[in-house]
Amino acid sequence: MSQNRQIRDVVFVDGVRTPFGRAGDKGIYASTRADDLVVKCIRELMRLNPRLPAGRIDEVAIAATTQTGDQGLTIGRTAALLAGLPASVPGFAIDRMCAGAMTAVTTTASGIGFGSYDVVLAGGVEHMGHHPMGAGADPNPRFMSERIVDPAALNMGNTAENLHDRFPAITKDRTDAYAVASQAKFAAASANGRIQPDLVPVATMKPGQGWTVNTVDEPPRPGTTLKDLAGLSTPFRAHGRVTAGNAAGLNDGATVALLASSDAAAELGLPVKMRLVQFAYAGVDPEVMGIGPVPATEKALKLAGLGIEDIGLIEINEAFAVQVLSFLDHFGIADDDARVNRYGGAIAVGHPLASSGVRLMTQLARQFEEDPSVRFGLTTMCIGLGMGATVIWENPHWTPTVSPPGSPTEDEGSAA
Repeated sequence: MSQNRQIRDVVFVDGVRTPFGRAGDKGIYASTRADDLVVKCIRELMRLNPRLPAGRIDEVAIAATTQTGDQGLTIGRTAALLAGLPASVPGFAIDRMCAGAMTAVTTTASGIGFGSYDVVLAGGVEHMGHHPMGAGADPNPRFMSERIVDPAALNMGNTAENLHDRFPAITKDRTDAYAVASQAKFAAASANGRIQPDLVPVATMKPGQGWTVNTVDEPPRPGTTLKDLAGLSTPFRAHGRVTAGNAAGLNDGATVALLASSDAAAELGLPVKMRLVQFAYAGVDPEVMGIGPVPATEKALKLAGLGIEDIGLIEINEAFAVQVLSFLDHFGIADDDARVNRYGGAIAVGHPLASSGVRLMTQLARQFEEDPSVRFGLTTMCIGLGMGATVIWENPHWTPTVSPPGSPTEDEGSAA
């Protein structure tokens, strides 16, 4: 017997992340477990939202690209137990490489919309110092023998160089300029207190150095100049265009978001920072995986009945500058458009693979709060092996009569 079901509104209540670290023996998390980073995030969300009874959480979905060691053993469930959530709260692990946390959000959001969940935790972690990308993987030999995928496509840097080949208007000079701007925007956002409120302090131990409380991101390089980037090596191709300066680094970090149905949020007195409008995933040729956000965004916009002109804020993951610029060029958006990555992006702050999707969301939520002139925003990213992901959000603070920050007032405009 079928029953009529009405899809429920899904809202983004809150999101936090650890400071991101540089992967490797000298990074801040060299001696810290990946699952403990997730636990820090869960505990902080519970502290920030004291009206939420832990027993009301219906699911914990945590993504990791390399699901082994301290990122294995069904990390959503183990992290929930380690964080002190009741044994009645289930959890699971998920993998969609770079879009792991984003997929954790959309998967559990679908459950909320369908009525199976009221409140969920969704996020991701990547400890690339403990688990370098691709470590332990065993690609099926058919990928090579049957030419299903170009072997070079298994290296993400090579796919970025392929994008440069496909779009010669995206020069190294442009990507370096974009990277410098990302560093500058992130530095300004940090100086203005836009980044720190989302960070969970993490205490770490380094042999011979004792304990340190980490409260800021490790990867950013404020003050980076075009001259600094000009002479960097191109490790993926001789005389190439992709460098460590115009791409995200190898990083460690975790993120977790709190999602709920709008009814549950109202019942529990939880804040509403964003409302989910639509999402989409799309596949592309693995050889040019960075173009993935384009079809994913086109698909999401079509499903939502919106156009790119309706989107007032864009948070796009900066795996590579060329990947961002290919997206902007496709939609006719200028490299320095004020809608794009207002707080800078992964080129500055880092990209711990499966965790990055929720970082985009927390940054968008904060921008929504400070700019009520914007109604819709989106978070989007490319995904290894040739995919893209896009989520469209609505600003609950939207006030149509409010002017964007920095714009002339109505009186000033009429006087002019």
